[in-house]
Amino acid sequence: MSKRADAKLFATKSAFDALAVEDVEQSEDEEEASGGPPSSQPGSVEPPKPSKSQQKKAAKLARTEKRKQLKAAAKAGITDSSSKTISSLEKSAIGSTVLTEDELFSSEGEHQPPYSNIESDREETASPPSHIPNDSFSNKTDQSLPPLPEKAETISKADKRTVTTQPTTAGPAAQTNAKDLDIERSKKRQNMITRTLWTFIMIGGFVALLLMGHAYLIILVMLCQALVYREVTALFSLKDHAPDTVDADARGQKDPWSKTLNWYFFAVTNYFLYGESIIYYFKHVVFTDGQLLPFAMNHRIISFTLYTIGFMGFVMSLKRGYLKQQFSLFCWVHMSLLLIVISSHFIVNNILEGLIWFWVPASLVICNDVFAYIWGITLGRTPLIKLSPKKTVEGFVGAFWSTLIFSVLWGSYFMQFKYMTCPVHDLGVSIWSDVQCVPNPVFVQREWEIWAPLRVVLSQILGRPVVVVPYVPYQLHLLVFAVFASLVAPFGGFFASGFKRAFNIKDFGHSIPGHGGMTDRMDCQFLMGVFTYVYYSSLIREHHVTVGSILQMIVSGLSVEEQLELMRDLKKYMQGQGILMD
Repeated sequence: MSKRADAKLFATKSAFDALAVEDVEQSEDEEEASGGPPSSQPGSVEPPKPSKSQQKKAAKLARTEKRKQLKAAAKAGITDSSSKTISSLEKSAIGSTVLTEDELFSSEGEHQPPYSNIESDREETASPPSHIPNDSFSNKTDQSLPPLPEKAETISKADKRTVTTQPTTAGPAAQTNAKDLDIERSKKRQNMITRTLWTFIMIGGFVALLLMGHAYLIILVMLCQALVYREVTALFSLKDHAPDTVDADARGQKDPWSKTLNWYFFAVTNYFLYGESIIYYFKHVVFTDGQLLPFAMNHRIISFTLYTIGFMGFVMSLKRGYLKQQFSLFCWVHMSLLLIVISSHFIVNNILEGLIWFWVPASLVICNDVFAYIWGITLGRTPLIKLSPKKTVEGFVGAFWSTLIFSVLWGSYFMQFKYMTCPVHDLGVSIWSDVQCVPNPVFVQREWEIWAPLRVVLSQILGRPVVVVPYVPYQLHLLVFAVFASLVAPFGGFFASGFKRAFNIKDFGHSIPGHGGMTDRMDCQFLMGVFTYVYYSSLIREHHVTVGSILQMIVSGLSVEEQLELMRDLKKYMQGQGILMD
């Protein structure tokens, strides 16, 4: 049977049921009025004819049911037989519901006829629509009138009739939804376990590398920047773009932008930046080694030459049909180098200036992220920014105050160790090495003299004289770092969220199980690392003459004869001071 026939059959049967119920009710009302059933005439075979109002109601109900079936067929499609369709509609009544006569015969068709619960047990007989003559319609009605169901409770009143339907059980669709919910909950639970496990693995590895020394942390930063660079550049690939022309020669060609050029520019940028760092921080080694001296003297011209070779290679790789995409990728790569490699270079400089300038700022970002999550799930109600719907104002504010307190406690503990505060002079040192240096003035304890009226009040409260308050200048700088980590660094995460939305991705990659890609974890750290280096080099670093800087000036600025003359004069000076020289 076709879908249209099924829908028509169901509509006419529903109209027939409604009409049959009304006939039964009218006959019962007539019996009550006359005191008994009417006497049947022996020779009468003509059945009672339905009134015009009954025909109109039946026709209107049939049209309503037909419209419903057509809408359902347009949305989901009707694939079952008419009996299955009727059976599914019968099960739509849930719970014990009392229906009035007005509701049962509503012209809008919101409820089923009271006898539809036994429709599947009857023979499927299509009843004619309202335009068929009354005689044939009444004959059909008289032949197919069903008996009253046993499970329906009927209460006869003046002009009212109620039917109590039986509760039904949930269908297979509800069971499927429950099963899907269980599967989704199981996946979330498993993801939470994996995320927690790898969080502790990363923290443990981070601490282990910190104890092993500066060199291992530098390797860690370079590995992280390589993973981030790979994830970001992978978002823009010519494999995902069609040629910008319809030239037949351009179709089917291999991706002309090779990954080799991407990584070539990455390597050249690292060579230039980290070469500068080595020369700056290890002058006393580089300028005294004959093999490293040419590298130090010609480092910048070598770097520019290498970049020029890559630029020429890019121009030679341009191909018709991919020009627009190739130039877009060229700009994309350079922006990635600016935001990723240069930021990582500043982080490495922080490590070389002293581990505390790397360890504490990175910890503050992690602390702020953790406290934002805790306060957000506890008190979070107000969304903070549309780019990150899960971020809340309550979590943002709570994390700010929590990070301020944590910064003072955390930084004050680690500033006690010279291993953390001393600049690096030997990459082979570790936590077990005896590191000695003259501490930076910000780590030297000072005293702040209390204002006289306040001094009197505090002395009375504490019961002892209070004149000064000891402090360390580094603690004040910690508050600045905490403010930046709480108010500014999160915008690095918002930037990354907008980035992912632009490319319609959830994570940048799958480098860290349960956490997504490395970019998802380093977005705020890059911004924090750059700020720490700029802040330290501008306000904290001591600019004084070092042996390395003097040696650099001698090697790069004096000729050999001048260097020998300097040696003789320096030897004469040392002997005059009573210092013997061989």
